[in-house]
Amino acid sequence: MAETSIEWTDATWNPVAGCTILTAGCTNCYAMRMAARLEAMGSEKYVGLTRKSGGRAKWTGKINLDWKSLDVPAKWSKPRLVFVNSMSDLFHSDVPVDFIAAVWKTMETTPQHTYQILTKRPDRMAEILPGKEFKILPNVWLGTSVEDGRVLHRLDELRAVPAAVRFASFEPLIGSVAGASLKDVHWAIVGGESGPQARHMDPAWVHEIERMCRDHGTAFFFKQWGGKNKKAAGRELNGRTYDEMPHLAAPTL
Repeated sequence: MAETSIEWTDATWNPVAGCTILTAGCTNCYAMRMAARLEAMGSEKYVGLTRKSGGRAKWTGKINLDWKSLDVPAKWSKPRLVFVNSMSDLFHSDVPVDFIAAVWKTMETTPQHTYQILTKRPDRMAEILPGKEFKILPNVWLGTSVEDGRVLHRLDELRAVPAAVRFASFEPLIGSVAGASLKDVHWAIVGGESGPQARHMDPAWVHEIERMCRDHGTAFFFKQWGGKNKKAAGRELNGRTYDEMPHLAAPTL
């Protein structure tokens, strides 16, 4: 477990490390830079997960499963919001179903914590989670990343997943998602890309999502404007901050 500066959670938990670039939202993934840094610091868990390309760290596609980490949440005395796999994707094709089931068991046996699972592969999530070993857990929120209009299908795939809370992360928002529907999506996180190669986020794209949230009763969380200096850009929208969180919804099928 690691305390985190991510605004919408309290801590990160990484039973899986490593990933594969999938779509345009992955291009400047912060986790690639972080994995390379952790490997350079001597962390065995991150060895071989990235390679240098064009002077930057890129995923190699290698995945490491950290079975020892599965009992970590039981040791936390204070209830936390927990971002699961900030350094990977639990539903990556190379993560075995039995390992996902083991992660699920940990979350089931630690109901004091609320777990936030974010994936760019909601199609695989929708295939796996109807399995009998995967109960709908009230303390598990399931989400997908949507960076622009080319991946709106992920929202439909998310809606096919049985979940207590569904959420969408529009970060890094690199294009309009005006055609999106937030029906049966309880929470939307919006943020611009940050870092040295950050791509521009048009304020109009943010306002589109805020209006969708109001239309569908979806909680709206504006994380950041991003850019090369995200702290300087801040996270105010319309002269205020938006830190809305979802109410716990009744499980839906």
